[in-house]
Amino acid sequence: MGLGEMAHVAALRLGWNMNKYVKFGIPIVLILAGLGYLAFTGVEESKSYYVTIKEMSEMGNGVYSKRLRVAGNVEPGSIHRQGTHVQFTLTEQGRTLNVAYSGTEAPPDTFKDNAQALAEGSYGRDGVFHAKQLQAKCASKYAPAPGADQNAQPAPAPEKAQAAAPAMR
Repeated sequence: MGLGEMAHVAALRLGWNMNKYVKFGIPIVLILAGLGYLAFTGVEESKSYYVTIKEMSEMGNGVYSKRLRVAGNVEPGSIHRQGTHVQFTLTEQGRTLNVAYSGTEAPPDTFKDNAQALAEGSYGRDGVFHAKQLQAKCASKYAPAPGADQNAQPAPAPEKAQAAAPAMR
């Protein structure tokens, strides 16, 4: 027995005279309401707020109930690894935040001292940010070498050896 037939039987028991629009309208409304509810709750669960370390300190008790994303530079010498678990300190504009990462994957290779890092998780009442996801960008990867001329043009690429392969005619 289909959903439309069940609605029709229920309507007949209640004494309703159903036309075909009502017969199909009720199940469609129920399905759309269910999909809307699932979409709303899914968005609420995956929503995360990007905040700075300063903004976290100003959030009051609301900081403990939200999923957050916090960025900063990894403080040199603060990284302590234990398998896939890592504890470190983020710094931003003179403020620090202790972070404990316990994700399912190892931290990225670019996660090093002075690297820019983005931690996603929640702030605990123990004063530690508990990250479930961690992204890192190497701080010096695209920066010019120390002491290099900032306005210098890159050297031209070396010419390829033409004797490597005979020309086809």
